[in-house]
Amino acid sequence: MTQIDIDQNMILELANTGVIYGHKKSKTHPKMKGFIGAQRNEIEILKPEVIIRRLEKAIQFLKEKRASGGIILLVGTNVSAHETIKKMAEAYEFPYVITRWLGGTLTNWNVMKERIKHFLDLKEKKEKGELAKYTKKEQVEFSKELEKLRQKFEGLVAMKKLPDAIFLIDPKIHETAVREAKIINIPVIALMDTNDDPTGIEYPIIGNDRAKTSISWIGNKIIEGLREVTGKEVEGEK
Repeated sequence: MTQIDIDQNMILELANTGVIYGHKKSKTHPKMKGFIGAQRNEIEILKPEVIIRRLEKAIQFLKEKRASGGIILLVGTNVSAHETIKKMAEAYEFPYVITRWLGGTLTNWNVMKERIKHFLDLKEKKEKGELAKYTKKEQVEFSKELEKLRQKFEGLVAMKKLPDAIFLIDPKIHETAVREAKIINIPVIALMDTNDDPTGIEYPIIGNDRAKTSISWIGNKIIEGLREVTGKEVEGEK
């Protein structure tokens, strides 16, 4: 497994991107205390070695899943995560969720699969001009329906079957996704902050899960790790 060196430059990088900064001490989850090295103005400072070693473990797991052709579902509905989630999804053709998590996405997959199929069918009909035979009013209604379906299902089109793993940003705001994954035994990789409970998350990545710069840094490290498996470069990251 390729290791990330923890030197002064790396620590500075973690600080500059905000990865190392947790929440205020008053919000710290009791099971996160062992990952904290210091406080500054009541803000928890994470141990650099915890961030890096947990990240390495998660990347290794993702590499193994990717190498075997596994599907990884990416989830980040918080605005600060959208750009990184889409970048990761586009780089490796992963399915993703950046709008509201739809209950039953995993536990009611057969129904969800039919809704995705309906979206694709309607989209194809519009692209082929097959909706032109309807009245203007009906066409407007179809367009409205298509847009609603697009917002819900566009990111899931690449998910041809239940995922082999889920990577998400902040398990606290994605409790339903985590719960569904647990029910059907899908492992969860999660970027989580000092206010989260790491219990039950198979591969917790301990770090700032709010700042866009932090999320982007973590996402880029995962992309770099997966490149070792695929040999694929991402635009702008040569």
